[in-house]
Amino acid sequence: MKKNKIVIENLPVDVYYSCFTGISGVEEYHFSLTPKKYGNFVEQLEWIEKTYRKTLKLLNLDEDTGVFTRFFCSDLYNQINYLNETNFINFKNTLNSVAISLISQPPLPHGKISLWAYHIKDPSKRIKKEKKENTLFVKWDNFIHTWTTGIINTGSDSIFEQTKNIIENYIKFLKENNMTLLDNVIRTWFFIQNIDTDYSDFVKARREIYEKNGLNKDTHYIASTGVGGSYYDLKAKVVLDVYSIYGINKNQIKFLSAPEYLSPTYVYGVTFERGVSITYSDRKHIIISGTASINNKGEIMHPGNVELQIERTLTNIEALLKNAGATLNDIMIFIVYVRDGSDYSIVKKKIREKFKNTPLILSLASVCRPGWLVEIEGIAIIPAS
Repeated sequence: MKKNKIVIENLPVDVYYSCFTGISGVEEYHFSLTPKKYGNFVEQLEWIEKTYRKTLKLLNLDEDTGVFTRFFCSDLYNQINYLNETNFINFKNTLNSVAISLISQPPLPHGKISLWAYHIKDPSKRIKKEKKENTLFVKWDNFIHTWTTGIINTGSDSIFEQTKNIIENYIKFLKENNMTLLDNVIRTWFFIQNIDTDYSDFVKARREIYEKNGLNKDTHYIASTGVGGSYYDLKAKVVLDVYSIYGINKNQIKFLSAPEYLSPTYVYGVTFERGVSITYSDRKHIIISGTASINNKGEIMHPGNVELQIERTLTNIEALLKNAGATLNDIMIFIVYVRDGSDYSIVKKKIREKFKNTPLILSLASVCRPGWLVEIEGIAIIPAS
């Protein structure tokens, strides 16, 4: 695996990338782009766009190799009109064959916008893509990977009803594409506008829908992050992004656990998997859910101490990765949610001390328990045969 920092002259953007190449020759890339000086939104958007295009050119990547992008915005409600004016981001443009996720989560320390981008380069050009509304279909070998973003339902003011409706709507999409919630959904992100007050109602709605569709502690749940974040439509109290795979065999999927370090989530009443690995012919994808400073009894570790919480969180992630045969050095990208923006420098220093060139996004967001000061998710790739 390659990891490196790229410097683009005259553009004040920190750029990191990671690249995994399997024996098949298929290359997978993850990028993080974050402004490193203050500017207004239009300026920072221009910096990000120019840096992104120049970075792809340096690595000999076509823009068409893009699969998934998430833009972390400081104030999406007031920025969406600017975003819709550029084809770089316009997520309603189906000719833009990449899944585009938008969320209000202010990038730290002084960003108006930052970018996580995922690309796949196949020299044999076997990968085919098609965009339909807010879903990108990626056909790769015998699988169809679907990335659906920005699922909302504002027919009710209740977060319970909104959560129930968006999951039920996605279940209809799955049925139309010969998939189910139990067998094909790999990863979810739930962004909750008022997570400190609404999380319990969200959890209740998700649990009811999951149980109705066969997801329980005796079957399995879904790898997930539930974190604070808002949309450009402020009536949306919860937003869903989802990754599913058609054609996947249950023998390729392993749900990760580390009982010596972390309890199962159902111990404290929530319903998601700590992580999941998917094994293909020449590689294994390992997805780590949003993870925090917790012990195997479901208790918060090191309340009020962000440094120790980071250390415990990374210890927990390391244990989950070990369950899949991987290490922290196999992480392609970290997404770090920080509750208190004044902790930014401490968090970044602690992460960069251990992972000098790993792509990294830091955003300002509350997590599901107010006592957690930081939450981390990640994606790793290792060889498989």
